[in-house]
Amino acid sequence: MSKNVALVLGSGGARGVAHIGVINELLSQGYNITSISGTSMGALVGGIYATGSLKSFEEWMCSLNKLDVFNLVDFTLSLNGIVKGNKILKEMKALIPDRKIEDLSIPFTAVATDIINGKEVVFTQGSLYDAIRASISIPTVFTPFDYNGLKLVDGGVLNPIPINLVKRHEDDILVVVNLASCKEYKKPKSKQNRTNNGKNHNKYINKIHDTINNIIPENKADSIGYFNLMNKTTSLMIQKVSDLTLEQYKPDVLIELPRDAFGTFEFYKSKEIIEYGELETRKELEKL
Repeated sequence: MSKNVALVLGSGGARGVAHIGVINELLSQGYNITSISGTSMGALVGGIYATGSLKSFEEWMCSLNKLDVFNLVDFTLSLNGIVKGNKILKEMKALIPDRKIEDLSIPFTAVATDIINGKEVVFTQGSLYDAIRASISIPTVFTPFDYNGLKLVDGGVLNPIPINLVKRHEDDILVVVNLASCKEYKKPKSKQNRTNNGKNHNKYINKIHDTINNIIPENKADSIGYFNLMNKTTSLMIQKVSDLTLEQYKPDVLIELPRDAFGTFEFYKSKEIIEYGELETRKELEKL
């Protein structure tokens, strides 16, 4: 059986850190990733892998605690979103310089959504970080990315699992990672000693959620809150679109993570999320 993999990485907020674990496990079992398409965090992780710098990115992500995550959030008063996203990209560019997509080691495709015209925008050339910034722009959270006169938001709005855009090679294996599964989440025992998630940082990550929720104040009858309402609505939408995509395209290997496994901004749990991605990948590869 071929060991070449065409890899599709879906959208899903912090759950997308699991894509690192998926890639790690594929490589450790001798698979060769020959192309990647990704949406949102799938575009970010896939693009960084294509630069050859995934290990450095993984180490950086696993070093973040709740305070670090809070400090990377640059709030704005814009009505189009409350996070500009410039801080995180500046930090990433300092760690991993920008590249042109066409110069990457393997074919890479990122997907964003033209929110004005209701169309997909597909990046296969140009600045990698422009593609990433456009693709991760969660509506109402990140401000839209201005690109050639367009207003671009998260690719997951229209194509959360861009199977149709990955470049295929003869006899490759189509591996798809769906982060919007409705299957039950069973927390595995961690092999990592996580020391950066202390309770003293809880107030910082809670402040992010409180800031978002307070944009539109809750009334006493509303137990969901603005942020949770939008997050749940978007997650449900992505789940349904993902289900339809998987009905149309049949991957050889489908790796699924429950949509309630980790919160949208729980990047401080990166070690745990990566482990979970490795575990789920190992399970599915055993079926081959």
